[in-house]
Amino acid sequence: MEREAMEFDVVIVGGGPSGLSAACRLMQQAQESGQELSVCLVEKGSEVGAHILSGAVFEPRALNELFPDWKEKGAPLNTPVEGDEIYYLTGADKGKQIPHALTHKTMHNEGNYIISLGNLCRWLGEQAEQLGVEIFPGFAAQSPLIEDGVVKGVITGDMGVGENGEEKDSYMPGMELRAKYTLFAEGCRGHLGKELISQYQLDAGKDPQHYGIGIKELWDIPAEQHKQGLVVHTAGWPLAESGSMGGSFLYHIENNQVVVGLITDLNYSNPHLSPFDEFQRLKHNPVISQFLEGGKRVSYGARAIAKGGLQSLPKMTMPGGLLIGCDAGTLNYAKIKGSHTAMKSGMLAAEAVFEAIKGGDEGGNELTSFTTAFEGSWLYEELHQQRNFGPLVHKYGPLLGGGLSWLDLNIFNGKLPFTLRDSTPDHAQMKPASACAKIDYPKPDGKLSFDKLTSVFLSNTNHEEDQKCHLQLKDADLPIRDNLPKFNEPAQRYCPAGVYEVVENDDGSPRFQINSQNCVHCKTCDIKDPAQNITWVTPEGGGGPNYPNM
Repeated sequence: MEREAMEFDVVIVGGGPSGLSAACRLMQQAQESGQELSVCLVEKGSEVGAHILSGAVFEPRALNELFPDWKEKGAPLNTPVEGDEIYYLTGADKGKQIPHALTHKTMHNEGNYIISLGNLCRWLGEQAEQLGVEIFPGFAAQSPLIEDGVVKGVITGDMGVGENGEEKDSYMPGMELRAKYTLFAEGCRGHLGKELISQYQLDAGKDPQHYGIGIKELWDIPAEQHKQGLVVHTAGWPLAESGSMGGSFLYHIENNQVVVGLITDLNYSNPHLSPFDEFQRLKHNPVISQFLEGGKRVSYGARAIAKGGLQSLPKMTMPGGLLIGCDAGTLNYAKIKGSHTAMKSGMLAAEAVFEAIKGGDEGGNELTSFTTAFEGSWLYEELHQQRNFGPLVHKYGPLLGGGLSWLDLNIFNGKLPFTLRDSTPDHAQMKPASACAKIDYPKPDGKLSFDKLTSVFLSNTNHEEDQKCHLQLKDADLPIRDNLPKFNEPAQRYCPAGVYEVVENDDGSPRFQINSQNCVHCKTCDIKDPAQNITWVTPEGGGGPNYPNM
């Protein structure tokens, strides 16, 4: 197919904190040195920030480096952290606060801010455009453009292709966006990053990446229940009842609002578990409900997070391309923070790329200078310090593992002379349904707890109805033939948006149904399907959730 092509010095895939920081840093250097530089950033969401979902308690370290005058420029860091509370929940109505001195020092939040990461990305997008970056929202990068083993850019997705694969009247082919260097900053489990990791064997010798699914809601609450700047974290119940791990967060932001959410580690083994329903149960615990009762839920979303640590970090360079941000797995899970590390990853990449181009590099090389800079940065130091946190918790559980990681971080400052490995991928942890206890989830009360479809409505999710399904099955018969009898088809439960259902045909036989219109782009299905039978690819650009203030 003949496609239109556009040439740039640098193409960036993804308008999250890493991609936008890379874009800004590239143009800052160009202006400082008086060099012409063309930078294009493509974002699959309808606008920058539309698909961004995070807690988020934000450490401003990288932002201080990128824009030292961010306060004067109006960056949306409006709520300093005023208090930290951590609880271990032991039941539906029980919990005990953990003394501050006994918590991991990495979770102390003095000097941090409670933010909407989506709004921060919108602000970073404005800064990037002012610096001269060309931002194309609503354009999904469909595939990397690789010639003779070298990344030459990306191809954006075709528009106007019907569900049957035929071109509609509105058909418009995707474009080739060619560049000397291409930065892939898609976020956790990016589908291009997944392809590149496989093609270039970037994960050779590494532990498999590990993930969690984060589900979040935004609430308006009564003023008398609001404590602006308060950060609350919990561990234990309800996930501990099934032997699963994770934890919750509740942050008091401005305007009498709170964000509340649950992160469920995707290494859980019981196929009856539903992260969505675990979250709905959580909100009835008094530690959480005391703030939500009488309030109104105004938004909902879900997103996978990468939490494997340094052991799971793939090689980030390939000829002509770089993996950066959470796409590469630079989340600091021990801090429950990844935005500042993603930003720093993008900034380091920008400096390596600009230095090469400034020196006359015509592109296509493997920028090992990025790896050297990364290994000499505070980003690497931080990830190395906390590399054993996840494996300790996974291997020994939240209590013993949490205690050992406390010793590692608080006493030894992460400098124990060994690195634990965590070599079983999350999808392989699933046990047969017959070997696991069923979980009976209570019906939602419509006040604190809700159903999936009501929740998806609040995410403002929409996709063009007549388009090819972006949730691709390698074997269409496998869900009913294998997953249903062995695992009671867990996609019905691990998806937080009601995308996957087992329904009856007219003759009473079961059928696997995909409601792709509901998809909030969390990527959990691509990660957790026990047969690795589901591949998430980008739908038409502009589709998916539209998160406000999330």
